[in-house]
Formats: sequence, structure tokens, C-alpha cells
Amino acid sequence: MTSSERQAKLFSTTLYVANYIAKILDHQELLDRIVDIICSEFNFYYAGIFLLSEDKKWAVLKAGRSKAGAAMIVMNHKLEVGGDSMIGTAISQREARIALDVGEEAIHFSNPFLPDTRSEMALPLTLGPEVLGAITVQSVEESAFSDEDISTLQGLADLLAIAIDNAKQHKEKHRLLKQVERRARLLDAANEVGRGVASILDLDELLPKTVDIICNAYKFYYAGVFLIDEKKEFAVLRAGYGQAGEIMISQNHKLKLGGNSMIGMATQERQARISLDVDEEKAFYRNPLLPETRSEMALPLCIGSTCLGAVTVQSVEENAFSSVDIQTLQMMADHLAIAINNANLLKELENTHAALLRSKTFEALSGATTEAIHWIGNKALPITITAARMQDDLNEPELDVESLKEDLAMIDESARLIVDVKEALLGPARETAPRPVMLADLWSAAVYHQNISPEKLTINAVPGTSLAIGDSIQLVRTFGNLLLNADESGAKSIGIEIMPSEQAGFITTRISDDGIGIPLEMQDKIWASFFSTKGEGYKGMGLAACLHIISQHNGSISVESEPENGTTFSIELPAAETAPAADLSDAPGKIALIAPKGEWAEFVTTSLSSAGKTVLEQIDPKADLLLLDETLADQSLSSLKKLGRKTLILSAAPSVENTTKYLQSGVKDVVLKPYTPEELSEILE
Repeated sequence: MTSSERQAKLFSTTLYVANYIAKILDHQELLDRIVDIICSEFNFYYAGIFLLSEDKKWAVLKAGRSKAGAAMIVMNHKLEVGGDSMIGTAISQREARIALDVGEEAIHFSNPFLPDTRSEMALPLTLGPEVLGAITVQSVEESAFSDEDISTLQGLADLLAIAIDNAKQHKEKHRLLKQVERRARLLDAANEVGRGVASILDLDELLPKTVDIICNAYKFYYAGVFLIDEKKEFAVLRAGYGQAGEIMISQNHKLKLGGNSMIGMATQERQARISLDVDEEKAFYRNPLLPETRSEMALPLCIGSTCLGAVTVQSVEENAFSSVDIQTLQMMADHLAIAINNANLLKELENTHAALLRSKTFEALSGATTEAIHWIGNKALPITITAARMQDDLNEPELDVESLKEDLAMIDESARLIVDVKEALLGPARETAPRPVMLADLWSAAVYHQNISPEKLTINAVPGTSLAIGDSIQLVRTFGNLLLNADESGAKSIGIEIMPSEQAGFITTRISDDGIGIPLEMQDKIWASFFSTKGEGYKGMGLAACLHIISQHNGSISVESEPENGTTFSIELPAAETAPAADLSDAPGKIALIAPKGEWAEFVTTSLSSAGKTVLEQIDPKADLLLLDETLADQSLSSLKKLGRKTLILSAAPSVENTTKYLQSGVKDVVLKPYTPEELSEILE
């Protein structure tokens, strides 16, 4: 190639490079492409670009041609500014250095990665008074660089310096934009925790949410919240991010206050601890579940002079925490400390209230027990006195029979009263196993047994509400006590509600009345035996029996009342699983069903009709069987002669007295009312 042709080639290459590098704003891409272009277009052995370190003492290789360049970059190859190298000299003197024969050059770095170099040129990258670095260009030929090469490559170096500065400014603008976006995201995260402070007082909900917000918003490796234990010895992990956090919580992970950990030091000293390189940190707990941690920050959770715990934030990068991170995270920690303190105060308040409630309850129970002892003693005393008098009368020569009869009557009355108390509190001896029951039907049965006027009562059940689990006899007794309580309060109307509970696996039933209500100061005492708000003549055993029965059913009962505005009792009972279908093929073909319209009658009719049976709604001598609801039995006894021994009376709570009466009327049997297809099948076999 002639000199003029080479010069034209150099000029066109320079224009190409100038247009190309003006379009590249990625710093590293720019450097890598320049060394490739120089070597390809000028047919040189090697080219590399060095940039100054922050302290201006070293020229660090940032881009190098071929495998040799890649190997030196991995080794962090650098040359001292002003030292024994052409790059160092070119930078320090701000002028090009050329060695047409490196073997004779006094200032030359002999590089084992580039053994074939015979000529080298080092061109400074200058921008006004500032030196950014230098370019090295090397050839396998001696005297490889002409004056035109030097002039062209220096012009190229000047263009490259401008491009590097542009890329640097673009990178800085991008960094500032990212910093602004990050700050906005962090402030949003801090505000989200702040909102949680105002709305969440359950630490088991607040703390896990906080660590999730920290890691997701800040893109950190891990975050955890430690709280100081009651003995002030350890900081115990209460919330941790991800799987590692779950494992540590299950292991009851804790760190000693003031011990060899950043959390321990932060809680002990009540000051933030920040390690930008954990390998150089003495107070650092190496956690095998968090092996990639390189930076950690521990922020104390303080309220005034009290330290509640600390937050740990960890990153996989060194120097991961900016001043903005520290500022917003500390603000978040302050918000969190307020929330924890509020939750602790609420818990203390609840404990104080519970203790006060227990104290009042024990006081009421103690008073009721004392009253019970006095009551039973007063009723038992006539028995002992009368028995002693009878013994004296028997020793008299002339026996006064009338006097003995009076004494026996007194003993009988006192004994009956004691038995009445026992049955009111504990129930009759006959009980059944818990089973699925229809609460609406049990309320209707209770109305019948207590002889409450149906006109003042309404029963509303939410469609689709499942059956409850319970002993129908005991629940009818409970509901009867509540109905009687409402009736005696002067209620003109009584409402019954049945619905799915807000508590999973339970059914809610409520009884509300518009009676005189219960004074607030007495609402804790009404559950005690022998306590009554109604004055003389009332034994005060009904609500105590209700509490006893509902508790045995693994349920709960509560009261809300306002004087002169009525009372509502709410009962929670376990829900029954959906009952499976049953085979009713062996049931009689024609069955008369005499029962009030409602859920239970609909259940029986649907079950029998689905099995192909004929269901009659009136007494018919042609029927194979009569099913008679106990609540209608009294008004139907005169008609039972038409079916006689074909009659079954169904009762939710059969009593000995009623059963005897019905059997004497000639019915086949009195049986417990079925509420599932399986129970219905059993009584019809």
C-alpha cells in the first residue's frame, strides 16, 4: 500500500470511528469496540485502554485486545503513573510516547502476555487540563509507526477521550436517576410501614410484613426483626425473610445482647451498626443459612430510653448501603418501634382487663358458692331436724300418726328442692351422645317444653347453614332456659337467628328480646349459680346451667345487654360435616308425617320422596306408619286410635313423663328425632 493510500485509509477509519463512538453511551462497550477497531483497521498486534484510578496513582487496564487483554483484565493489570512504563510516562507527561524498537527503549514495560511486541505507542487521553488515561498500541514490526499513524491515532485518542467523558456523564445521569427512583421507592416502603403502624397491632402480622417490604423494596438479600426477651439476655428472631427466616424462627434463633454479633451490639449500645464488608467486621455472627452476606446493617428499635430489639438488613454486595438507605431504614425502624410498643401496651391492657375480669368472676363464683352452701344447708336442715323428731316420736308409747305424716311431707319437700337444683344445674340423668342437630328445630322444641307463646317468637335461619354438633336434650334445655329468661324479663317479642359463624367450623345462634335488660355491673355475675337479677322467688340457676352445657359442647356463650333496651345471648357451637346419603329402600311405602312446617319437615319429606316413598300430610288409616312430631302430639292424641301401634312420636328432648303418657295412649314408641338421612333410616327399619 502506498503512503497516500495508507493515509486515505487512516482518514476514513478515523471518520468511521468518530461516527461510531458518538453513538455508544455504554462505557465498557465503547472501550471494547475501540480496541477491536484499532487492531482490525490498522492491522496492529495489540491495543489496550488504561484509565486512571480514583487516587490518580495507577493506570488500570479496562479494555484489551484478544485473549491477552482478557487475561490481564482478570488479573486487574495496572501500571504506576510516572513509573517504568510508557503508559505511566505518557499520562504523567501528558504527551505521546513512541518506541520504534522496544528492545532499545529505556522506559518500557516488558509484558509476558505480549512477547511479540517490537514497536509500541502510548497516547494520553486528555480532555482539556484533565488526563483520563492512555491508549497503548503495539506492533510485531520494528519502526511500525509513521508520522501519519501518530497524528491519526492521537486524533483518535482525543475523540475517544470525549466519548469516554460523554459515556461517563451518561452513566452518572443514569446513576442519579436510579438514585432518585430508589429514594422514591424507599420512601414509599417507609410510608407503607408507617401505615401499618397505624392499622396493625398484631406483631405476628406486622413483623413479617415489614421484612417483606424491606427486602422487596430495597432488593436486599435478607431482613429480620429481633425482639429482646423478658430477661433482657437475648434478642430473639420474631420475623425473617424467605426460607432462611422460616428455618431460624422454627429453631428459636437468638443472639446474646452485647455478644459477638451486630444485632447484639446494636441492642446493647442502642446504636446502629453498619458493616460494608463483613469479612473485616469483628462483631459479626456468621450464619450458615445466610452464606452470601457481604454487607450488614443492624438498626436498634428504640422508644425513648428503652430498646425493644433490632432490625438486621443484609446484602450480597460489599458497600451495599448508601446514606439514603441508612436514613430511610432508620426512619422505618423508628416507625416499627412505635408499632411494637403500641402492640405491647395493648397486650398489657388486655392482660390487665383479663385479670380484672377473672377477679370479678372469681368473686362472683365465690359469692354464689357461699350462697349455694347456705341454700343447700337451709334445705337440708329441716330433714335432719325432722328425722330426729320422728325418731323421738317412734319412742313415744302413743304414736301420733298425723304428726309423722307432716314430718314426712316436710322431708319430701326439702329433698325434692335439692333434687330440683341438681337437675337445673346438671340436667336429668338421661343424656345422648353429641350428633348433628337442626338448631331451628331445637328452638321450636324448647318453645314447646317451656310453653312460651309462639306469637311473640320469630325464628330466622340463613339458608344453607349446616347442622351443629350437640346433645339435643341438653341443648333444648339450654334454649328453654334462655327463652324462659327472655319471657320473664317482660319481653313482648323474642327473635331467634341461626347462621354460619365468622369463626371457621362453628355455627352461631342468637336469641334477642326487648325486655328490661341486664345492668352492666351484673353482666359478669349472671353465669354464677344462685345469682339472679330478678329478686326473691328466683333460684338463679338457668344461666349457670347454660354456660355449663355450652362449655361441654366445646362452644361459647356471651351476652350483650342494655337496661330497658333488651338482651342478646350469642351461642357458638361446632358445625357438623355434611351428612352422607342413606338407603331408605326398606322404609314403609306410605308414611303420614304430622309436623310443623319448616326445615325438619322438609328434610323428612325430601328424603322419603327421593327414595320413592309416599308422604301424607294428614292422619290416614291406610298409611303404613305415622310419624308424629312431639310438639303436635297433645292435640293429636285423640286421633291416634286410627293408626294405633303404627305411630312413632319423634321428640328432640323426650322426657320420662311425656314418654309414659304417650305410650299409655297406645303409640308404638317415642324415639329421638332424626336430623340426618342415616338416623332417619335407622328409625324406619
